[in-house]
Amino acid sequence: MARAYNARALIMSGYGINSEMETAEALMRAGMASDIVHINDLIAGEKTLSDYRLMVFPGGFSYGDDTGAGNAYANRVRNNLWSDVKEFLAGDNLVLGICNGFQILANLGLVPAFDRDYPREIALMPNRKGVLECRFVTLKPAADNLWTKGISHLYCPVSHGEGNFSCSEETLKRIERENMVAFRYCRDDLSPAGGEYPYNPNGALADIAGVTSADGKVLGLMPHPERAMEFVNLYDWPIQKERLKREGKPLPTESMNMRFFRNVVDYFGR
Repeated sequence: MARAYNARALIMSGYGINSEMETAEALMRAGMASDIVHINDLIAGEKTLSDYRLMVFPGGFSYGDDTGAGNAYANRVRNNLWSDVKEFLAGDNLVLGICNGFQILANLGLVPAFDRDYPREIALMPNRKGVLECRFVTLKPAADNLWTKGISHLYCPVSHGEGNFSCSEETLKRIERENMVAFRYCRDDLSPAGGEYPYNPNGALADIAGVTSADGKVLGLMPHPERAMEFVNLYDWPIQKERLKREGKPLPTESMNMRFFRNVVDYFGR
């Protein structure tokens, strides 16, 4: 049974966001209650960020991505909630952005946020092939941190048109030097993708799928672990089922991706 902690998650919602319920379900299964809150309600003061310990920007296409992926939503945060967000970041709290949420974090400068400064230093550019990529990918942890603890790999979907991680050479060197790359795209055997499609689905620089802030409290991740919580959600589950049956092993009920959400929840129960 999942442990339940007093800490509560705020799952940001708004026009075009579409992964709130999956994210809430994943956190609930891991032992953390959450509230799905429209950004307008936060701006109006109907909900308060300080009542939460985890802030999640889930996936979707906020405001239709009409002014750039995640840009309009990021502007609403910066123009109306920025002081609250900075106060939240100053506490012992976590922020997670998945897919469109990662794009929002990048626009806000919340990753990489060197020296707790928030200029925009990375971007999620259009996919190299110029089309929406909707496929399963394999991710390998690239650092030992609170998000990656105990994870050998993740296997989950991507669903984006702009996931091509890009930054300057200087920024990349610092991100690498300070071990801020959390996950990289890799091949099925966990060897490096080396930029090769479809293992790296979007052309991301250095196969980067997720990065943290310099202090490790914020993570931006392009793939969707919340969309493959169960064993039967995995793309290859029928093959895996037959293999396990022939080996006389029990079938798992959940996927390896739930370890990611348990790491997040466990941080607040340490």
